[in-house]
Amino acid sequence: MWPAFSHAQAYQCRPPQSVPAARLETPDGPARRFAASGYTLALSWSPEFCRTRARNPSHRLQCSGSMGRFGFVVHGLWPEGPRDWPQWCRLVPPPSSRVVRGQLCRTPTVGLIGHAWAKHGSCMAKGAAGYFKVSNILADAMRYPAMERLSREPPLTAGALRQAFAAANPGRPANTFGLLTSRTGWLREVKVCLDRRFRPAGCPARQYGPRDAATLKVWRGL
Repeated sequence: MWPAFSHAQAYQCRPPQSVPAARLETPDGPARRFAASGYTLALSWSPEFCRTRARNPSHRLQCSGSMGRFGFVVHGLWPEGPRDWPQWCRLVPPPSSRVVRGQLCRTPTVGLIGHAWAKHGSCMAKGAAGYFKVSNILADAMRYPAMERLSREPPLTAGALRQAFAAANPGRPANTFGLLTSRTGWLREVKVCLDRRFRPAGCPARQYGPRDAATLKVWRGL
């Protein structure tokens, strides 16, 4: 039997009343403007990210516990193409403080919120609020297996985790979940693969990650 499923991934999240302003982003690569053939909703496993960053001021909101504790957080919603992906489609202003504060319990890093909007959202929506609305609808529809219990059931494999996500999300086959791991096999991210209408789609090879038989480790830090 699979572990119990959960919607919530932010525990007692309390965004600060005053948040730092998102800065104007500088492109980190070339502009690529073409129609998306699909999308990826990237969900980072926060305990793994934070285990070496709890005292890093740059990651205080996500990792110090001052704003709450996090399981999976939204890394971003990314448009995809057959061989490449659209990015930096136009110059856009940073998201407003209202948009940033409304996003912090899903993406608890101001810089990442601004980066996701400028790099990916600029190819998808007219404004930051619209981009994050779509992202949040998709993220809030996800259900999650009990990662704490899965992490204690060795040997956990990449395929077993994909199957657990499929069981938690009826209608999403296991091959619609890609995985990103560290060089030593620790889970870093789950990638939810979608078609151009935001319906489940099999992950392409570049998003699929380790093969199903690969051993997987999950850092417990909640």
